[in-house]
Amino acid sequence: MSPATGGQRHWLGMLTGYVRPHRGPFLAAGMLLLLSSLLGLAQPLAAKALIDGLSAGQGVGRALVALTGLVLAAAVLLGVGNYLILRTAEAVALDGRRGLVRHLLRLTVPAMQRQAPGDLLARVAGDTMLLRQIASQALIDLFTGGVMLLGAVVLMAVVDLALLGVTVIVVALLLVIMGVLMPRIREAALRSQESVGEMGATLERALGAFTTMKASGTEATEAARIDAAALTAYRQGVSLARWGSIAGTSAGLAIQVAFLVVLGVGGARVASGAMPVSALVAFLLYVAYLTHPVLQLVGAGTYLQIGRAALTRIGEIDALPVEPIDLPPPGGTARPAGPPTSAGIPTSGVAGPGGGAARPGADAGAARAEPAAGRAEPAAVVFEQVGFGYPGRAEPALHDLSLTVPAGGLTALVGPSGSGKTTVLALIERFYEPEHGRILFDGRPLADWPLAELRASIGYVEQDVAVLAGTLRENVAYATPGATDEEIHAVLRTTRLGPLLERLGGDLDAPIAHRGSSVSGGERQRIAVARALLRRPRLLLLDEATSQLDAANEAALREVIQEVSRRTTVLMVAHRLSTVLGAAQIVVLENGSARSVGSHPDLVRTDSLYATLAAEQSLV
Repeated sequence: MSPATGGQRHWLGMLTGYVRPHRGPFLAAGMLLLLSSLLGLAQPLAAKALIDGLSAGQGVGRALVALTGLVLAAAVLLGVGNYLILRTAEAVALDGRRGLVRHLLRLTVPAMQRQAPGDLLARVAGDTMLLRQIASQALIDLFTGGVMLLGAVVLMAVVDLALLGVTVIVVALLLVIMGVLMPRIREAALRSQESVGEMGATLERALGAFTTMKASGTEATEAARIDAAALTAYRQGVSLARWGSIAGTSAGLAIQVAFLVVLGVGGARVASGAMPVSALVAFLLYVAYLTHPVLQLVGAGTYLQIGRAALTRIGEIDALPVEPIDLPPPGGTARPAGPPTSAGIPTSGVAGPGGGAARPGADAGAARAEPAAGRAEPAAVVFEQVGFGYPGRAEPALHDLSLTVPAGGLTALVGPSGSGKTTVLALIERFYEPEHGRILFDGRPLADWPLAELRASIGYVEQDVAVLAGTLRENVAYATPGATDEEIHAVLRTTRLGPLLERLGGDLDAPIAHRGSSVSGGERQRIAVARALLRRPRLLLLDEATSQLDAANEAALREVIQEVSRRTTVLMVAHRLSTVLGAAQIVVLENGSARSVGSHPDLVRTDSLYATLAAEQSLV
């Protein structure tokens, strides 16, 4: 992650934004803690009155009761105020996590691909945790500590101005020391949090390629790499602890020096008759009392520097570009951006909206509205002189690509690796934006489509299919949570996943392991196809949907694709030409351009590249 840039919000503005929604509880907690502090400030005066009463031979019962009442009341207010501030700080941390997660989920695909998932997890889990410490300690300690320090100074001035001057000199020296230490604490905190993120990224790297690591026998290498990252995090944490310890020790030492100086100077003034013993006792109590607000202020300064580092890292995420997608408020229920239509899957045995047994707890009517007029028709896609290049690559992925995918039917994209096939699908999904030219979906430029509405009209089966930890139902109905049992069963039959359902005991809510490790590669791909078909899209994008299927299942899925293509538009990337022999049109891509378009027999006769590909697969 790059350092924070000038375009990011200032960290104080970010902090204010997190705290503002909770200003009511914060103010209430602050007032309770302030009252507790004021009662604490009154205790030395009550002690002075008690000593004066003893010296004059007067009764001390009333003064003792008053002092006891002050102590008890201050303790109660302190306890209630601390609980309120800690509860509110948890709410601030919750808001921080929710906001950061929502921002992450809205990132553009290129922005996400530049990040290390382990580091992002560290920011969500660790950096937002520091918001709680800032809110629960730094802000309140800064407020109450400042008020207590100011009040103590005023009352010390009332007791004895000469001793106040001595104390102020010592406190001023402490402020100079803190001014030198705070930047070092901030730098150490930033390095410490960055090193924790790097350690998370290193661990995620090993876990993400776990089977590769096992097969390669590189456990020791990865362990050494993670150990090195953990050691770096440890060293940075020790550096932060060292500077924090120096700050706290300096504050405590300054108060002790002030106490000793006041004791010496005050003792001399008592001996000379310049001040009574009770005044010296009260002043010494105030000096001792200064320990708490001074340590509060030092601690607040330290936590603010640590929080500043955390907010800087959160600000780096906030500065990343996001897609124009609205997410529901925290605690709300997400709904698909657009309604499904009847164009996507074979209707045999499929209940319409409201038909069949709805998933328990799901509101099918809310999640799957009736299709709007005209939405059931398959959509055409047109590329007009489209050019696109990936950042950091010298050669463009697409070069003046012109292509028409007619509404309805199967269009196949074939060609050598790196010819731009997958890029075509990514541009249709608007994972990336073309550098020049334009793409039309249903006669309308992609840029004019609301992003959520566009993607709700498209089913997409990516090359590296994702099967999530959860149930079979959750995986198949991932994009259509209101789907009925009958609709899910229909797409399972369509994609030949009946044997998988039988293996799971016929239970749609049977669990599937993380990353789909409990199902075969072919089953993972067919689950992804079923997920796309359940959306009933106007356009179905398939990126090597049959690459992990055996011959029998490939033939079955080929029949499914042919059936689906009679109801909607299917655009399919294929390396195995046997999958697309019956395509209405086959587009041969080379170096990011369409070199020829036609049927399989025509291309075998007219295009040498296609003929070579077909010969290599024994299809001529």
